[in-house]
Amino acid sequence: MSGRVAEAPGSSTKAVAIELSRVASQDSTVPKTQELHILTKRKSSKNTKRPPWMNKELLGKVKQKKEAYRGWKQGQVAWEEYRETVRAAREQVRKAKALTEITLARDVKDNKKSFYRYVIDKRRTRENVGPLRNETGDLVTQDMEKAEVLNDFFASVFTGKYLNRTAQVAEGRDWENAEPPTVGEDQVQEGS
Repeated sequence: MSGRVAEAPGSSTKAVAIELSRVASQDSTVPKTQELHILTKRKSSKNTKRPPWMNKELLGKVKQKKEAYRGWKQGQVAWEEYRETVRAAREQVRKAKALTEITLARDVKDNKKSFYRYVIDKRRTRENVGPLRNETGDLVTQDMEKAEVLNDFFASVFTGKYLNRTAQVAEGRDWENAEPPTVGEDQVQEGS
């Protein structure tokens, strides 16, 4: 094994690769199979999974949108031009999604696997509501307790019961050492 160290995204994988490299240089008893399975470079982003409606034309439009945004932020592109690029990209993405869904629905008898793969992918949800603090200041991590804290807060906002009370949200991994952000009644906009 040469002195190469694996470039792995996780530090634990990298630590294992460094340890294997150290052991292999000191002792020649490391099996060849272990040497062969150490990552030597990162995966390329070309192999990432794209949505079924994303094609090269849409990728080009999304890229144009990003470039227009960068240009607008740097003052090289006018706001109207940027907004027009965004609208065009959004319209094409919506049309492509609708066309894909219509095609899947039309061909469901002939191609059930694609249809159900799309449905299952759409049913997946993200459940990322961080820990919250209740009215006593205790940290709440259970889903039902979080729902109750949010319900109590928003019910109080709309009834005016607790005018000076704010909901405190603890975000991130280091929530014990950081001051959580607060949301006051003046920051909540009235619905139309």
